Amino acid sequence: MGDDSEWMKLPIDQKCEHKLWKARLNGYEEALKLFQKIDDEKSPEWSKYLGLIKKFVTDSNAVAQLKGLEAALAYVENAHVAGKTTGEVASGVVNKVFNQPKARAKELGLDICLMYIEIEKGEAVQEELLKGLDNKNPKIIVACIETLRKALSEFGSKIISLKPIIKVLPKLFESREKAVRDEAKLLAVEIYRWIRDALRPPLQNINSVQLKELEEEWVKVSSAAPKQTRFLRSQQELKAKFEQQQAVGGDADGGGDDEEEAVPQVDAYELLEAVEILSKLPKDFYEKIEAKKWQERKEALEAVELLVKNPKLESGDYADLVKVLKKVVGKDTNVMLVALAAKCLTGLAAGLRKKFGQYAGHVVPTILEKFKEKKPQVVQALQEAIDAIFLTTTLQNISEDVLAVMDNKNPTIKQQTSLFIARSFRHCTPSTLPKSLLKPFCAALLKHINDSAPEVRDAGFEALGTALKVAGEKAVNPFLADVDKLKLDRIKECAEKVELVYGKKTGGAAEKKEGKPIIGKTPALSGTGGDKETKDAATKPGPLKKVPAVKPGGPPKKGKPAAAAGMGGAGAKGKKGPETKEIFESELSIEVCEEKAAAVLPASCIQQLDSGNWKERLACMEEFQKAVELMERSEMPCQALVRMLAKKPGWKETNFQVMQMKLHIVALIAQKGNFSKTSAQVVMDGLVDKVGDVKCGSNAKEAMTAIAEACQLPWTAEQVVAMAFSQKNPKNQSETLNWLSNAIKEFGFSGLNVKAFISNVKTALAATNPAVRTSAITLLGVMYLYVGPPLRMFFEDEKPALLSQIDAEFEKMQGQTAPAPTRGISRHSGGGGDDGEEEEQEDVGNDVVDLLPRTDIGDKITAELVSKIGDKNWKIRKEGLDEVTSIINDAKFIQPNIGELPAALKSRLNDSNKILVQQTLSILQQLATAMGPNIKQHVKNLGIPVITVLGDSKNNVRAAALATVNAWAEQTGMKEWLEGEDLSEELKKENPFLRQELLGWLAEKLPTLRSVPSDLLLCVPHLYSCLEDRNGDVRKKAQDALPFFMMHLGFEKMAKATGKLKPTSKDQVLAMLEKAKANMPAKPAAPAKASSRVVGGAAPAKFQPASALAEDSGSNTMESKPDPKKAKAGGASSKAKGVQGKKVLSKPNLKEDDDKSGPIFIIVPNGKEQRMRDERGLKVLKWNFTTPRDEYIEQLKTQMSSCVAKWLQDEMFHADFQHHNKALAVMIEHLESEKDGVISCLDLILKWLTLRFFDTNTSVLMKALEYLKLLFNLLSQEEYHLTENEASSFIPYLVLKVGEPKDVIRKDVRAILNRMCLIYPASKMFTFIMEGTKSKNSKQRAECLEELGCLVESYGMNVCQPTPGKALKEMATHIGDRDNTVRNAALNTIVTVYNVHGDQVFKLIGNLSEKDMSMLEERIKRSAKRPSAAPVRQAEEKPQRTQNISANASMLRKGPAEDMSSKLNQNRNMGSHSETTHTVPREFQLDLDEIENDNGTVRCEMPALVQHKLDDIFEPVLIPEPKIRAVSPHFDDMHSNTASTINFVISQVASGDINTSIQALAQIDEVLRQEDKAEAMSGHIDQFLIATFMQLRLIYNTHMADEKLDKDEIVKLYSCIIGSMISLFQIESLAREASTGVLKDLMHGLITLMLDSRVEDLEEGEQVIRSVNLLVVKVLEKSDQTNILSALLVLLQDSLLATASSPKFSELVMKCLWRMVRLLPETINSINLDRILLDIHIFMKVFPKEKLKQCKSEFPIRTLKTLLHTLCKLKGPKILDHLTMIDNKNESELEAHLCRVMKHSMDQTGSKADKDTEKGASRIEEKASKAKVNDILAEIFKKIGSKENTKEGLAELYEYKKKYSDADIEPFLKNSSQFFQSYVERGLRLIETEREGKGRIAASTGISPQMEGTCVPASTHTVSSSIGNTNGEEVGPSVYLERLKILRQRCGLDNAKQEDRPPLTSLLSKPAVPTVASSTDMLHSKLSQLRESREQYQHLDLDSNQTHSSGIGTTLASPSSAAANIDDLKKRLERIKSSRK
Repeated sequence: MGDDSEWMKLPIDQKCEHKLWKARLNGYEEALKLFQKIDDEKSPEWSKYLGLIKKFVTDSNAVAQLKGLEAALAYVENAHVAGKTTGEVASGVVNKVFNQPKARAKELGLDICLMYIEIEKGEAVQEELLKGLDNKNPKIIVACIETLRKALSEFGSKIISLKPIIKVLPKLFESREKAVRDEAKLLAVEIYRWIRDALRPPLQNINSVQLKELEEEWVKVSSAAPKQTRFLRSQQELKAKFEQQQAVGGDADGGGDDEEEAVPQVDAYELLEAVEILSKLPKDFYEKIEAKKWQERKEALEAVELLVKNPKLESGDYADLVKVLKKVVGKDTNVMLVALAAKCLTGLAAGLRKKFGQYAGHVVPTILEKFKEKKPQVVQALQEAIDAIFLTTTLQNISEDVLAVMDNKNPTIKQQTSLFIARSFRHCTPSTLPKSLLKPFCAALLKHINDSAPEVRDAGFEALGTALKVAGEKAVNPFLADVDKLKLDRIKECAEKVELVYGKKTGGAAEKKEGKPIIGKTPALSGTGGDKETKDAATKPGPLKKVPAVKPGGPPKKGKPAAAAGMGGAGAKGKKGPETKEIFESELSIEVCEEKAAAVLPASCIQQLDSGNWKERLACMEEFQKAVELMERSEMPCQALVRMLAKKPGWKETNFQVMQMKLHIVALIAQKGNFSKTSAQVVMDGLVDKVGDVKCGSNAKEAMTAIAEACQLPWTAEQVVAMAFSQKNPKNQSETLNWLSNAIKEFGFSGLNVKAFISNVKTALAATNPAVRTSAITLLGVMYLYVGPPLRMFFEDEKPALLSQIDAEFEKMQGQTAPAPTRGISRHSGGGGDDGEEEEQEDVGNDVVDLLPRTDIGDKITAELVSKIGDKNWKIRKEGLDEVTSIINDAKFIQPNIGELPAALKSRLNDSNKILVQQTLSILQQLATAMGPNIKQHVKNLGIPVITVLGDSKNNVRAAALATVNAWAEQTGMKEWLEGEDLSEELKKENPFLRQELLGWLAEKLPTLRSVPSDLLLCVPHLYSCLEDRNGDVRKKAQDALPFFMMHLGFEKMAKATGKLKPTSKDQVLAMLEKAKANMPAKPAAPAKASSRVVGGAAPAKFQPASALAEDSGSNTMESKPDPKKAKAGGASSKAKGVQGKKVLSKPNLKEDDDKSGPIFIIVPNGKEQRMRDERGLKVLKWNFTTPRDEYIEQLKTQMSSCVAKWLQDEMFHADFQHHNKALAVMIEHLESEKDGVISCLDLILKWLTLRFFDTNTSVLMKALEYLKLLFNLLSQEEYHLTENEASSFIPYLVLKVGEPKDVIRKDVRAILNRMCLIYPASKMFTFIMEGTKSKNSKQRAECLEELGCLVESYGMNVCQPTPGKALKEMATHIGDRDNTVRNAALNTIVTVYNVHGDQVFKLIGNLSEKDMSMLEERIKRSAKRPSAAPVRQAEEKPQRTQNISANASMLRKGPAEDMSSKLNQNRNMGSHSETTHTVPREFQLDLDEIENDNGTVRCEMPALVQHKLDDIFEPVLIPEPKIRAVSPHFDDMHSNTASTINFVISQVASGDINTSIQALAQIDEVLRQEDKAEAMSGHIDQFLIATFMQLRLIYNTHMADEKLDKDEIVKLYSCIIGSMISLFQIESLAREASTGVLKDLMHGLITLMLDSRVEDLEEGEQVIRSVNLLVVKVLEKSDQTNILSALLVLLQDSLLATASSPKFSELVMKCLWRMVRLLPETINSINLDRILLDIHIFMKVFPKEKLKQCKSEFPIRTLKTLLHTLCKLKGPKILDHLTMIDNKNESELEAHLCRVMKHSMDQTGSKADKDTEKGASRIEEKASKAKVNDILAEIFKKIGSKENTKEGLAELYEYKKKYSDADIEPFLKNSSQFFQSYVERGLRLIETEREGKGRIAASTGISPQMEGTCVPASTHTVSSSIGNTNGEEVGPSVYLERLKILRQRCGLDNAKQEDRPPLTSLLSKPAVPTVASSTDMLHSKLSQLRESREQYQHLDLDSNQTHSSGIGTTLASPSSAAANIDDLKKRLERIKSSRK
């Protein structure tokens, strides 16, 4: 037992793995106890056992295995990680447990499998069990089958997928083992319980005896629906419900609902394998089928019949087969063959199901026509065929064809068609049988029930009965209004007999003919097919064409029949309940009327009605009116009352007062009573007669409006117009039309019969009376608001003059939105009208498109043309295509019948000649527009092949294909595309182009849909494979599309679909799904869409807005929609016509109030970039129009739907302007809080605002401008930079508004244009404003010219685009304008330019006419004479600009990187020169221009530009006084505004005059040195640096070359520049603001200066260069590390490229880079590596390794390698994740190099060299092995000894010592002088104090510690040379004093002389003066400071040897000349003061 005790001590998990079985047994027992004890399912304990569980179940010892199984079961049940073990454990159970003899083991194995299913791992378990069925051991097979059966019986068929099981069943029945067969039988019975007859087809081929046994067993199965008894962890609610039911006592019905769906869920069809039959057709089939002998034809058909008996067929191209079968059915003389062909079609339709839908349209008409055959077997075959075909398509799609056959003369055809309709209706649901479909069908069937043939009548009744049963009486009754009682009863009787298919199993009475295959199919219908129809109904007006036939245009005979027809669907809906009969109240005789009237009116009133005295009649009317006012609605006999009014004299009343009363009473009765159309008929004549009357007209109109409200506008309008045009009075006609125009605005357009009015409008347009014509045109204008552009098509053939009037009217209406209806709504308050209304709403646009006369081009598509298109010779093919183009062009609008064209075009889509493919695509695009929504039926056979073309390798072909698909989708909606497997099949193809285009397209379309067919799920697996595609673009597109798929399918479904992926892929995809879940947009909701119908001016129902409604009321395929939503949509949609605000909100509000809390702008990653790409790729319309058309508005709405809150979008696109105001208010409110959101949607916001510019409402415009001002302020604070796309789609429309007549608006627009310059380069603004000067609006021309003047004035000549010459010529043309203000503006602008640019203007303008030239000269003279006036004018105009200018400077950080010129522009925009008087010096201006031309890369061209400046430079030197005088007052004017002051000072930094520049630098330094003021510089850093390096350039190019200049001046200027820069770079927050471009130029300037030999020759030159050295170090350390690294890389690249640049230059750049590399370990985390790697990538692209190796020195390649190596060391493998910004990684060797380095470092870990580099050692160390340490130190000491690099060497030495504290540097110090040793030690100490932070502060009057390092060469004598420069950073005085003490000691001075220093301390501790009060104060403070510093110098100046360096800092001059300078300043100050007095 010795060893026994050994294992007893082991922990449990180790025991379980022990080699002794006893130990394992004990381990399992303890594990079991442990597993039962652990409460927390997430306890870490579980993870220990993850790898062991498989061993538990597969233990080789039987006894231990049993315990192991128990423990495993406990583990699976309790551990949350158990799911990870599913595969291996299940496989272990199958292979090692199921073969055990012990029953207990098998039982446990089975339980473990079921437990895994319970924890949601069913798929994996099922997979293992199915694998087990292939095992050789029958025991295992039996156990697997048993487990499957048990799982199915407990979990049900929803969880256990039956398809794979059923697939293997037949094989199991063939097993040799009886046990297996018996178990299989039990399994089959269990499956039968769940899916009933769907199991029969798959098992029909098993042994007949077995089948018989099965049948017997199946009969015994109880008919009750089976229930799930065991539940998944996620189904706990169901479980609770189930248990509660069991407790209540068995099987109460309540719970059945949930499981109910499980029963029909499995469709036999789904369980079958598809069979491919096309290849199995006999070889000679197509010849045989055309043979002369009928026997041969029969043989061919029989072969097909045999093949199509397969219940499920593989999808393929069946077009040819269907074509020949159709031909046989239609043309064959042998009826037997007709029947046979029909059977083949039945089989095809049944086997292909939805995939047959594309051929349905071709076949249906032929079959229906063929019903003329009498033979029963033919008729039956045809019936079966057409029924099977119906199930593959939708009623909507074939309605055209069916309706066309309904008018056939042959009674049998009519009868059979009606019967077919009846059968079809049974498969419909109310939602798939909308009004738009019922209307035409009912109209046609009504004719049938009045037919002479009894069988036709019966069939008609049956069909109408079925419709009644399906859609309900409410929907159908309006269409049966004219049917007499007998027939109505007959219809109802039929309705009662009908049994519907619906979603249940096929009803008993449903045609017996529908054989087995069809039975299985029906359930699928209500779900998938159903929904399809809904949408179709809505989007596509299909059958409406037939309607006009029913509606009479002329005057009605006697109300009723016409009334019924005219009302169409509208009538019955008006009233609340079942009041339909009341609307058609019967006519009462005059006696009855008198009786009824007498009951409610006073007797006197009735007697006086026809009195001869008008006064009595008037009195009677008054009483009548009082009585009517007091009556209740229910007791008012409307008809009786109006008949009384119509009694003699009736409408012939001669007294106008009586008549007015009469008309008023009619209106009252109509409003207060239940007013029927019969009553309306009584008064209508009289009203129309009086409508043109001067005195009574308005009362007549009021009455008509009241009647329209009671009886619906469509009916009233039709009656009124018909009556008006049946009489001759033109006044009545024109007034009737006017009334109608008004009524349409009040009631909305829904339900109106456009066609009927159009004929009357045409009559009116031809009238001789101009008033009638005008009214007609006005009416057309109003109709245009609702109908949109299609309206014009009806008038194409009018006379040109008339047409132009109509066009003018339409033009006026463009851009306006239809007003929200205010009437006609009141009565629909109940649920009554909702539905109806909703549908009518849709009819509006659709109707119009559908009333268009469409040409049938079927006969033009001849066989000859088709063969041409398919010819071998491409030229002939092209001819064929050209012909098709011209046919479609000629026809304009075509019917859907296009014969054989689809097949012919389809084959051209894969033509080898790409030109033909493109031509075909353009034909298809044309076809879509020509055919309109009917193109739907061609989606499957033509649309999908177009999608295939998206995979073409040529870009232009793909673009064309995409445009075509979009044109189609616009007509068809997306439903057709997404249905079926076609789209998923396309996505399956592994073509990267196809995938990325298709996914891009889906990502664009899906967000706009409210629901999608469930087939979208089929695309998901392919979407996942795209997520891992090799091609980056495909992956990106797939990621973009992911959120939109999820938005429709839901996260759960998507996550479930990952089950089939490989584990690694699965984790990746799930992570992406989680990410997408966060970005998932909300679905676009219904009500908005509905109201948008009106907004968009009901254009031909494009997109889906309309469909959205109908769909919602219908059953929705996607389960994700909750029911309340439907209810809401229904409710809201009735109001959707855009009712007044209050009403529309009342319903939805309950739900939406809480929605408004979230953000209003949703950030869609890369959304904006995607939109820009779409616009560039012409996938969407470019935002460019004269007035916004509907498609632009729709497009914008679609784009917004994914990124703007739903409720806000509703407001933004509402018909009513008040909602726009509301939207703007919300946007203003959220502007600050949602900056990022605003920026991410900026392009859309600006586009929406451009739409508002076209509104006529001023309040909206004002609000929009207010928002814009705030928006642009925000953007400039955020340093945003407008993209080209945003600018071009917004600025032109803003410029339009400059021409507004209202002053306030013009002012606002100008203000906004000014602000725009802060976020968009002025030079680019210039072009847009220049365009504005070409406007027809003179106000706009004038304002634009003035704006151009302002731009030139603020930003100099260089804003003029394309060149100043061209721009000025353009401006000068306006001097001759006919409008005075424009002339003046042009002259003023050119004068402004003259003031900036001088006489050169004349040269630039070129030749002007004499008159213009004299005007210009005169104006220039005048402006010169009145210098005082100019500033005043300016002052008024400028403040606006000045503030803007100050708003921001460092614009460059965020905007897209642009070339240097635009950056300069930016800084110019920042108002670097906001001169207010024309006398301000112009040097700065020119200097800028000069740099603008120099793009910041090649700097060798400078001198050429300098030439013309030299003269200017001398002026200021000669006369400095006036300059200052001129500047100062200006300075004071502006002093209130700090920012503009800073702007001004900065502008002077770059001045050509040295003194001006020095003063400016001093002032800036002053600001930088005061803690509380330094912040003011924030935002101006780039601007300041630009001015500085421009000044450096000026010195380098101009001043240094100038012999006359005193070189001391230059040194003074240099020291000021460097001093202020050091001050700046001390303050880290400010230093970080410098942007890359600016840093690059700055470093360029500084390095050039260091290398300038001319400076070294100056007497203090060395000192300057040392200071620069120090400055460079500062810049490197303090700037934003990413920006400076980036700048250096670009600079290095430029310097290596530039031939002119010296090798020394690049070397210094590289030294800087090395320094940066050394800083990397500290800074790596603050660096944006992606950007740096992008720069390196670009560098390596320009300089591949080969090219670098050719360089003279090896430095560049070493530098680069060091940088990369260090980055790799610091980041490790993660570095490879930072290559995101690089579009094409293959363009450089970067990625490869990084991988190499990574690999290398992996291999090397552990070697010493590696550790060195890890610690961030420099490039030198990288190669150093231990032996080379000495070399490193030697190198360092060499640097310390050299003059230039001493500082760098010390820093390196410090770093080195810090890292290797044990390093020995003694040997190196030993042999150097004592002085050198102490210098090194002191240097190291200083660096230490500085690094620790004590030394960060620069000395106020002493050496800055860093400087000492740099300045010390090996001689003693300049040690303290730089004492005295101030290098202030914000700190308290004590620190300075401390520092001073140290320094004094060092320099050998005592610290006794304290008394001299107080002034300094007081100066330093004094709180700062309030923001610089004025320029004079500034100078004062400057002086006092100078004085202080001079005194200080005098104290310190003991060592006569000392050379005074220029004080690098704010001291205005080097000490030697300080005194002189101060006196000079004093004098100037005095002068300024006196001049100001």
